Amino acid sequence: MNNTSPMGWNSWDCYGAAVNEDIIRQNADFMAKYLKQYGWEYIVVDIQWSAPNAKNHEYDPFTELCMDEYSRLIPAENRFPSSAGGKGFAPLAEYVHSLGLKFGIHIMRGIPRQAVHRNTKIKGTDRTAREIAKTASICAWNTDMYGVDPEKEGARAYYDSIFELYASWGVDFIKCDDIARELPHEEGELIMLSEALHGCGREMILSLSPGPALLEKAELYKQVSNMWRITDDFWDKWELLYAMFERAEKWCTHSGAGHWPDADMLPIGPILQDYDKSSRTKFTQNEQMTMLTLWSIFRSPLMIGGEMTGFDEFTMSLLTNEGILKMHKNARHSHQVWRRVINGNEYILWTAADSEGGGYFALFNAGDNDGCVKIDLADLEAGERLSCTELWSGEKSDFDRTAEISVPSHGAKAYQFENLQ
Repeated sequence: MNNTSPMGWNSWDCYGAAVNEDIIRQNADFMAKYLKQYGWEYIVVDIQWSAPNAKNHEYDPFTELCMDEYSRLIPAENRFPSSAGGKGFAPLAEYVHSLGLKFGIHIMRGIPRQAVHRNTKIKGTDRTAREIAKTASICAWNTDMYGVDPEKEGARAYYDSIFELYASWGVDFIKCDDIARELPHEEGELIMLSEALHGCGREMILSLSPGPALLEKAELYKQVSNMWRITDDFWDKWELLYAMFERAEKWCTHSGAGHWPDADMLPIGPILQDYDKSSRTKFTQNEQMTMLTLWSIFRSPLMIGGEMTGFDEFTMSLLTNEGILKMHKNARHSHQVWRRVINGNEYILWTAADSEGGGYFALFNAGDNDGCVKIDLADLEAGERLSCTELWSGEKSDFDRTAEISVPSHGAKAYQFENLQ
């Protein structure tokens, strides 16, 4: 069981529903050349890859989707040419694998509405799409699917058939949408879906969206999936990043080997490329460092949202900082220590044990002004004298009983420490 939450790239922030095979390949090439050595490995095709006419982040209501005879969605050949001839995503997955990376796809919970309307076949059963559909169970923001009724004969056969297909393609990662916050109404379908995935004979990460996930269902998420969204879509707005501190505090105790609360993708570098090729993240550099620091000490999955081929030197420095990525890998028992207003600024202190010995702490300045704050080392419960390395700058310090730390507005400092006593 993997102790490190997944690290990769997802096409949504850049291209919405309109990503194509050339874009997937160019980002896979970039990751393999520049980021794989740092632990980045997943390339994930997001929503509506079966829609031939997808244009951007806006969904085309009741659009015609590409589907096989067994009610299973398949890639649109005009967007993914290597899928022609019934090959599906197998050739693209094989290419990604040839680079030493892993391949993922987005799916929606349920069965295509067009399959239900046409009453098409379900592989492995004499039941049909109309007989297993739960037509009152629909997504509030996308018209592609009906839910599947787990009480109906043939329902499990449908889910077995789609994961059999994905396994044959070589899929390593499934992002299943319209399911994380739909509990308890769709709990039976989630359990059935998870059992089908885990019975397909190929190991796949299961990621649940969208958030906010339900805290009271934390144990269920851990049993059926590997990661689940704790927020709705996260974008490059300070108020959304600020709100993540409260979400992370509530969910931090539920991170563990093989299961991680997911703070969503990292909207960095070029994003929203389907609307404007000059579009870039609106986060400041300090805010981006805050985001990477919080996601890493919290142990959220790290999924890059920007078009990687357009990354600048600063963006690359975020994703290749070995100290921050080691904290993401080694942090244990991560939690917020305190959250205080000091001299007009709000500061937030997090700490975590280091699985290799010692520990980590991160100090965030959520205020609108640069500031300096003195923290009591007793708050870290790690000893009175610490030898520390600040992970972004590499600066080394020895602290005795207290640490006086300057942090810019909306910025963060992250330290790896060892006890000197």
